[in-house]
Amino acid sequence: MESLIIFVHVIAAIAITGLVLIQQGKGADMGASFGSGASQTLFGSSGSGNALTKSTSIMAVVFFITSLGLAIIARQQASLSVDDSGLIENLDEIAAAPATQTAAEDLPLAIEDALDDIPELATEPE
Repeated sequence: MESLIIFVHVIAAIAITGLVLIQQGKGADMGASFGSGASQTLFGSSGSGNALTKSTSIMAVVFFITSLGLAIIARQQASLSVDDSGLIENLDEIAAAPATQTAAEDLPLAIEDALDDIPELATEPE
């Protein structure tokens, strides 16, 4: 079922892209008013605005429905994977384990080692 929805989703996305690229912008109507645009139309002198606009709207609705369907499927799969993985039980065990801390006597040695790595500035006598 998920594969079918993904297939329809991709086809709708490609169809929307193609339909939008085929449509003429509002600036193309200016050339048609002088007589040059009507002779080159595929749908006649009435233009292709209605057919392309309706098909773009239909593909957009299909795209949104498949997006919603894929989101619902992903949510169901995510909730199943969290419930089945046993993460909640493991989290309780980890929280009950004591945390390891660095001993206080180790800290001065670490600071002295860090200070040894700092180069000293050579100053010239005046």
